[in-house]
Parts: sequence; structure tokens; C-alpha cells
Amino acid sequence: MNRRDFLSHAGRFSLGIGVSGLGLSAASAALLPPNPFFGYTFADLQGKDLALSTLVGRPVLANFWASWCPPCVREMPDLDAMHHDYPDVVFLGLAIDTRVNVERFVQKVKVSYPLLLTGTQGIALMRNLGNKAGGLPFTVLFDRDGRIAHVVLGEVQPNALRAQLEQIRQVSN
Repeated sequence: MNRRDFLSHAGRFSLGIGVSGLGLSAASAALLPPNPFFGYTFADLQGKDLALSTLVGRPVLANFWASWCPPCVREMPDLDAMHHDYPDVVFLGLAIDTRVNVERFVQKVKVSYPLLLTGTQGIALMRNLGNKAGGLPFTVLFDRDGRIAHVVLGEVQPNALRAQLEQIRQVSN
């Protein structure tokens, strides 16, 4: 399967991976440390580093994307709208791309949530989060304790993602 076919099919695939999917009770899950994802630090477009460890304590939606990925570009307006609708959730765009490409991209498509530059390091990070194929876009929703609550490989379906965001808000309050 070529890259274009993979990405077009990936939009229909959602991995419902989370702590509950691992067969852990709520009490057992509470003892787990945050995902290793929160050990990374990435720079934003202004060159300011963001240590992801500072985000533990709030739900986080991490969206891996690239400017050359059509499904990534299509879903960004929906993610931006959700960012405004769910101010208690931290939205991050993790660009597997170059600074120049991302800067050029944001001149055309306005995004109000932070965009961080992961470069090729983001590919290994995605694989560690369950995206073994390395396809884009890839979205991970973490609970406030820094554990994976939901994963989507491919373009997000806004209504389904909103339902997941509502669920994570209820658990986090």
C-alpha cells in the first residue's frame, strides 16, 4: 500500500486504546505514572521550549501532523474550533516538519493552539504511542494524569472526538 492509500484509509481507523482498554481497574490505573510522552521538550515557532511535563494535571490532546499531509490540513479547522470549545483541555499540534514549512503553513491556515516542532523525533514518539506505521495525522488524548485515554490514527471525526473530549472532561472534574 502506498502512502496516499494508507493515509486515505487511515482516516477511518480509530484505536480505542486507553487505560480501560488495558484491563486495569481505576484503582490500579491511578498508580501508573504519566506516559513517557511527558518527558519530552519541544520548541514552538518562537523558539520557546515547552516541557510537556508541565502539562500533567490537565487533559492533553496531542495532534501529530505535517504541512504536506492533506488529511492533517483538513482536520486543523475542526481541532481549532474544539480548542476554543474545550478551554480546560490543552491542545498541541506536534509538527513532523521543518520550521520553514510550518511558518509558511500558519500564514495560510490560522491555528490558535500551540504548534511545536518535533522534526523526525516525532516519528519515534508516535510509534511509542502506538502508531507503529508512522501514519499521519495521529491524535492522542491524554487524561489529566498523563495516561492515554484515546487514540485516532488518521483524520479525526469531529463528533466522535467531541464525545471523547466530553468523556475526558467528566473524568477530570
